Amino acid sequence: MAKNTKKIKVAFPHMGLIYIAWSAALRKIGVEPFIPPYTSKKTLSLGTKNSPEAICLPYKLIMGNLIEAIEGGADYVAMITSPGCCRLGEYGIGINNALADMGYKAKFVELTLYDGIKGMFDFLKKVNGKVDYVLFSKAIILGIRKVFLLDDLQAKLSYCRAREKVQGASDKAFQKALKIVDEAMNTRAMNKAKKLAFAEMDKVELDEDREVLHVDITGEIYLVCDRFSNQDILKELGRMGVETRKSLTVSGFLKDAIIPKLFRKGETHLQRANRLAKPYLMRDIGGDALECVSDVAFADERGIDGIIHISPFTCMPEIMSQNIFPAMREEKDIPILPLIMDEQTGKAGYLTRLEAFVDLMKRRKRKIIAEKNKQETATMQ
Repeated sequence: MAKNTKKIKVAFPHMGLIYIAWSAALRKIGVEPFIPPYTSKKTLSLGTKNSPEAICLPYKLIMGNLIEAIEGGADYVAMITSPGCCRLGEYGIGINNALADMGYKAKFVELTLYDGIKGMFDFLKKVNGKVDYVLFSKAIILGIRKVFLLDDLQAKLSYCRAREKVQGASDKAFQKALKIVDEAMNTRAMNKAKKLAFAEMDKVELDEDREVLHVDITGEIYLVCDRFSNQDILKELGRMGVETRKSLTVSGFLKDAIIPKLFRKGETHLQRANRLAKPYLMRDIGGDALECVSDVAFADERGIDGIIHISPFTCMPEIMSQNIFPAMREEKDIPILPLIMDEQTGKAGYLTRLEAFVDLMKRRKRKIIAEKNKQETATMQ
């Protein structure tokens, strides 16, 4: 009699490109990843219908992702959890209860990221059913390497988008680069994939003389990283000639929460946040509020043209950080655009605000350059 070798299917919710990393780690340990359809209006509709009305947008989208995963055949659905003031720590309980009330039978597993490497090992043991520390170590390292490479590639994409001669060429090259990274499953393949992926991006023809603005994107990490929930803000700004830098990234989070201090290079985001936010916010109040406040100070320190703060409607930590920005404007000379997102956010009004902000930054930058040239001319005379 043939032995049943059916692999269990494990699904995570989407958040940008993170699926490429977690699916590789699961494949490495012999577990089949189930990647739900990328977040869409249908996903949002499903999540909104089955979520508390006042809960934030990330919760609704994650709920929709998991419903689609279960209906698509996933045996396990996984969700990260964390301690602290943010409602993220309660997501798991709420989502698990809601899925049970809807009659879904898939098993729900939480991944406690703030337990560091131990939390990741515990999660892999739950979905694999075995204990193989060597294999699990390889899987974790593979996933982490992919996260860092993906963030580096997205930074390259942002640089190219703002300067590309043919609109859309950068995104086409980026999709090819993603396929290369997705297929790499060991150290040697990853080293090769990194070279090939950046080689694809280097093929994009750029206009290096184009006037380019530099903008930092901060806010709640899910909205900063996920293109559906932020209305693809990085692409829209790139089309307007703006090079963006995400202040909050998955790789930055891993440096703070997962990677041991011995292997870290330079100051982490949280360390910088504790240093720069102190004059305005003395302690962590949950979510990414402390980091957001420090990001404004860091952007001003570097002479960035502007900073955009994206947050979900009803997110208390981000509401608090937005209320600190007016006090910061008295000492920091940097334009700040706050954007609050929910399921009702319309594209047209959102783009109008972006275009107005870009025009403001251009006028400001040209004025600064003109005044600087005037001062240099006066000094020479």
